[in-house]
Amino acid sequence: MPHPPASTPGKSASQTLAQVSLFAALPPTHRQAIERRCRWRTYKEDEQIIDRETDTQDVFFVVAGKARVVNYSPAGREVSFDEIGPGGCFGELASIDGQPRSAAVVAIRPTLAASLSAAVFREILESNPTVAQALLRRLAEVVRESTDRIMDLSTLGAHNRVYAELLREARDSDPTAFERITNQASIRPIPVHSDIAARVSTTRETVARVLGELARKGIVERESDALVLRDVARLTKMVREFRAD
Repeated sequence: MPHPPASTPGKSASQTLAQVSLFAALPPTHRQAIERRCRWRTYKEDEQIIDRETDTQDVFFVVAGKARVVNYSPAGREVSFDEIGPGGCFGELASIDGQPRSAAVVAIRPTLAASLSAAVFREILESNPTVAQALLRRLAEVVRESTDRIMDLSTLGAHNRVYAELLREARDSDPTAFERITNQASIRPIPVHSDIAARVSTTRETVARVLGELARKGIVERESDALVLRDVARLTKMVREFRAD
């Protein structure tokens, strides 16, 4: 079971919501008032923050570190939905509709998170239209990304799902690369095979084979701290060709 967030005596310099996207448009005094209502806790690597199907309804805001949203198949295989870094949030669905948690969330590195009760979060949404609008934009992004992933699972084979995931991760890691005419992008840190496999519903061995094939074709190359996509256009074309089928 997840450990309840613990209140922290006083307030350290790191306990700020300044980088949390939902609160970016608020005046500092309004944001600081919300910070004082938060509970703050640092979670260890691999520590569970919330558990699927529980009735807890707190909303969490990642201040430092990273957390992964996951479910598990009946056979125990991990299915990864998202990774949430500094500035992101999770747990908002249960706070809005009062239903049990739809997924588990686990810290994948030491993670400082602030949390608010569902009642306080709803009060903030009602009294701050800019926060409510930011939440609507976030939920729209989640729906769009989920639609893309469903299309990938429905229309692409395992190899091509890996191609699509590499492009998705490159955009997240190196967004300006897709605005430049370089045809290259880098993924930092180097993605772990098992993490890619969990996101695209395949095996770690399949991911290793796909990356090996792409490396032999000169499309990807591993450097000391990054996986470099050397031919973004070719990889994009490979995905689109199979989607068209």
